[in-house]
Amino acid sequence: MAWSTWWVYVLASVGLSLTPGPNSLLVLAHGALHGRRRTLWTIAGGALGFAAVIGLSMLGISALLRASADALTVLKWGGGAYLVWLGIQLWRAPPLQLDMPEIDGHKGLIRPSVMFRQGLLAAISNPKALLFYGAFLPQFLDAQRSLWLQYAVLAGTFGAIECVVEFGLASLAHRVRPWLRRVGRRFNQGCGVLFAVMGAALPLTG
Repeated sequence: MAWSTWWVYVLASVGLSLTPGPNSLLVLAHGALHGRRRTLWTIAGGALGFAAVIGLSMLGISALLRASADALTVLKWGGGAYLVWLGIQLWRAPPLQLDMPEIDGHKGLIRPSVMFRQGLLAAISNPKALLFYGAFLPQFLDAQRSLWLQYAVLAGTFGAIECVVEFGLASLAHRVRPWLRRVGRRFNQGCGVLFAVMGAALPLTG
């Protein structure tokens, strides 16, 4: 993977980490309820879950590349179209619901192992995540280089960015949640535009 491609991936990953999803909402809730230090367990579970989902996506991509030399081009354009579709869906989505209920019936602090498990399950339990990474990752792959070395770089980079962004959310949970509630649908629309632009532009970068 060229350095220029990696930097584009970094910028895209930052945008994705800021996009609302199950893990970001869970981190906001845990940060508000349990503090940023304890929420590191939730963040660690989510990072492991994302690494597993990215690995599964890479297995499918690798199998397709072994079957056809042109598969990466097909994946890039098909994945780009999928990202545009996701952007449209996010644009049309209702405002975020941030009034979080009690988590597993606990009113007080919950064990670190429970927080880790909840972060892990939030990352891997959504089948759309596997489809998303299957569409997103091919945009940055070089078929002439080791796919698994690229997997290590992509997964490590995204995991590090996700941890930093989510720790920021946990640290600012009391301030960020009211802000997200105020901006409502406009935040979803901004994120939808981000997805659509990535979907339209990234296949052209190769």
